[in-house]
Amino acid sequence: MTNGVDRTNQKQLKKYRLIKGQRAAKYSTLTNLALSIIKGVFGLMSGSVALIADSIHSFSDIFASLAVYIGLKLSQRKPDEKFPYGYYKAETMASLIIAVVILISGLEIASESLQGIIDPQPLKLPIIAILVAVLSVAVSLLLSRYEQRVGNEIESPALINDAKHSLIDVFSSLLVFAGILSSYIGYLSIQGVAGLMVALLVIWMGFKIGKDALLVLLDASIDPETVQQIKDIVLAVDGVEGVHEVRVRSSGPYLFGELHLETKKNLSVEKAHEISDKVEEMIRREVEKLETLLVQVEPVKKDVIRFALPVKTSQGLQSQPSTHFGKVPYFLIWDVQGGDIESYQIKANPARDLEKKRGIKTAEFLVKEKVDVILGEELGEGPRYALSENVVRFASPEGGTVKEIMENTKEMVI
Repeated sequence: MTNGVDRTNQKQLKKYRLIKGQRAAKYSTLTNLALSIIKGVFGLMSGSVALIADSIHSFSDIFASLAVYIGLKLSQRKPDEKFPYGYYKAETMASLIIAVVILISGLEIASESLQGIIDPQPLKLPIIAILVAVLSVAVSLLLSRYEQRVGNEIESPALINDAKHSLIDVFSSLLVFAGILSSYIGYLSIQGVAGLMVALLVIWMGFKIGKDALLVLLDASIDPETVQQIKDIVLAVDGVEGVHEVRVRSSGPYLFGELHLETKKNLSVEKAHEISDKVEEMIRREVEKLETLLVQVEPVKKDVIRFALPVKTSQGLQSQPSTHFGKVPYFLIWDVQGGDIESYQIKANPARDLEKKRGIKTAEFLVKEKVDVILGEELGEGPRYALSENVVRFASPEGGTVKEIMENTKEMVI
């Protein structure tokens, strides 16, 4: 019931994020339209090459913001037969369109700026041009901060990239301001130089955003830290023997993952499903952006077999075997690989002083220690069930001393 409620809440949160992102993209489109018109009109009136170049840049921002809006709108569509993984990559496509638009506008700005360097012209209305440049800096900075805040809140790569684009506008408008001011005091060609610097900045950002978008569209793996985090979560779940082929890819603001889960042989189907569900629950709890996770369970033959023997004292190989289970003070635990004893250790039984469910708690302790075989004489119905559920075998020890019992486990196969 809890999982169903969580899924419903996730869907509602997802819808809220997308609607909020659309609103931000709409505001960005209208703002860039206004800036483009203002800078274009006053650029032509004043004869400022740098302001006209910045107007072209702002006009390209309109298409970029529209691409973000359309991408977010499409990504709201539910998965269907044709697109079973949803439309989330529409947002990444929007980022790629943004990159192309940025590159084209950068080349346009470079062309206009070179013309300004070759044939510089004096400004007709310098004060107005300077005021428009200052206005552009202020508005672009506010827009960038707004988009960045909303983009981080809803985890939208397209909106975050558009915020970076708006931040470029801040720097480009600052360069335009410096160029116009320099032209006003007599250095006419500085305007063209400022425009050319803007162009280089714009082209660099276009390449960066385009590269990130292409990596997502080509299903490149996400950062190694998140993959390792998922592996650590899986290995901490009881009943998991190992994990491999962990693959995670991005699609818009969400992640799609798959992994191969290793469990003990002869595990019941019911128990395998229980472990798989637990793994998925733990990963979803820690990795919030996870949309879909495919878990494939693979029973594996163990190369290393772990044994546990109840003992009366903690004297290592000099300890005495015990016939008790739940109230035994210690367990001698060792690993056997390829017929050789690899290592051994003494572990205190944390359940020995309990008044109730001592045997079951002892069994749970040994399961957490990833024991495969328990050697003993006495075992109640509760502990036996708990161990069998986790495919832990119970066998009688062969030998009188600890050393003899350990030697006789070298050839045991499970």
